Amino acid sequence: MPHMTDVVLPCLNEAPALPWLLGRMPDGYRPIVADNGSTDGSPDLARSLGARVVEVPQPGYGAAVHAGVEAADDGVVCVMDADGSFDPAQLPRVADPVRGGRADMVVGRRRPMGRGVWPLHARLGNVVLARRLRAGSGLDVHDIAPMRAARRDRLLALDLRDRRFGYPLELLIAAGRAGWRVREVDVDYLPRAAGTRSKVSGSVRGTVRAIRDMSAVLAR
Repeated sequence: MPHMTDVVLPCLNEAPALPWLLGRMPDGYRPIVADNGSTDGSPDLARSLGARVVEVPQPGYGAAVHAGVEAADDGVVCVMDADGSFDPAQLPRVADPVRGGRADMVVGRRRPMGRGVWPLHARLGNVVLARRLRAGSGLDVHDIAPMRAARRDRLLALDLRDRRFGYPLELLIAAGRAGWRVREVDVDYLPRAAGTRSKVSGSVRGTVRAIRDMSAVLAR
């Protein structure tokens, strides 16, 4: 049996997106829904659609991702938002360079597919944080990647501590300090599924909260 690539999907009330998302998983990719306390039936729906579900009682994006990575098998593991804003069919773009030894981590640089997909307040916050990241780490990265791939054992060895929205930034900083070869590839950024709402870009409050968490990581 060929080795499967696990895909961690941090999830909080994403039921409307799950049928399309899980139905688009490429052959050889196995979804792990890391559920962070959904109240809309997301865990049961995910199970009914064939996904493995990991219940994560500790709140926070980083907590969900970390639990999903821990639950994954050794090998390459991908992480992707579960709200339908990314197409699972593009997962090989981030996984193949890691699998082929051409990169230690690949992050997806969002390319909005339509007006209003990436609200201005969220995009500006991302630009500021990415600029600070490049200046401080030397990594040529322009997006605080919500879609990425790396080897599970190396991810866990970084011993990341943030369990909130600062997790993606802490990951990039730690990877830079560890001398990882980090590549960036373009991925489509789609309108999220109707009935779901981004916890970051869906409101100014959510974006401010994410910037606060990430700024705290930069200040360490």
